[in-house]
Amino acid sequence: MSDAQQPEPGRPDSGQALTRRQLREAEGRRSAPVSSPNAFPVSMLPASTRPPVKVVVRQKAKPKKKRLASQLLSAGALLFAGALFIGTTVPANAFITETATIEAVPTAEAGQSVEVSDVAIAAQAARDNYTVTSYAEILRKKYGDQSFLYSVGVGPVQWPFPYAVPISNGYGEKASPCRYCSSFHNGIDFTPGAGTPIYSIAAGTVVFTQVSNSGFGNEVMIEHVINGVTVTSMYAHMQMDSSPLTVGQVVGVGEMVGLVGSTGVATGAHLHLEIHVGDTPTDPFPWLIKNAAK
Repeated sequence: MSDAQQPEPGRPDSGQALTRRQLREAEGRRSAPVSSPNAFPVSMLPASTRPPVKVVVRQKAKPKKKRLASQLLSAGALLFAGALFIGTTVPANAFITETATIEAVPTAEAGQSVEVSDVAIAAQAARDNYTVTSYAEILRKKYGDQSFLYSVGVGPVQWPFPYAVPISNGYGEKASPCRYCSSFHNGIDFTPGAGTPIYSIAAGTVVFTQVSNSGFGNEVMIEHVINGVTVTSMYAHMQMDSSPLTVGQVVGVGEMVGLVGSTGVATGAHLHLEIHVGDTPTDPFPWLIKNAAK
């Protein structure tokens, strides 16, 4: 057979009867790609000449809808919030219907009464009788309210005034009457009035004088010997420069010492008189009552 008469490769001679299987095989061989023995693998080609590669991205499945329980919980929360809002903003009487009634509180006319025992009433009365006394009032009653009645006479020992005068403050502990005043009074205060002459209680010798605007102010001290005992009398708060006495001067009983004043630390014009037996201050009032002439 010549070349012109040879059938195509892969195709049977047209003069022969072909079966369906042979036809399918022949069609498959014709459509199959012919690879070149010199072709390069695609992976070895430059990136710019490689055929495009299709990338398939799988999308994640969308989340499922919330479950029924979550939806019910959210709805319940909204209902609770709404009820709470209504409960806190609407007054309580808005929920009372017209048929609701409120019972009246019984009054005294209804016959109610309260009985109180006699013991409780007596105890209340006893408590009402209590009073409060300050420490200053206690001291005033103990030392300031005592009786200072006395009478004067003529003798070797006399009172600092030839007649009885008021005594405003006694000897002993007391409430301090001013910022720098003492809380213990070592003498007694005579108040005959400013400028009243003051006299020596007995004969003696002047041992101290002072003119000052502090402490005892214008002050004089006279030393006596009475019944064989050394006694010193002190006269304080006299008017400035009102005393004519000097240290070492001998004076007699009833001789002028100075004038009543308020020099030094004082709350008013008065004579502060002290009596020292030896070196110890003593209460001048009972000492004068005992030793001064009646």
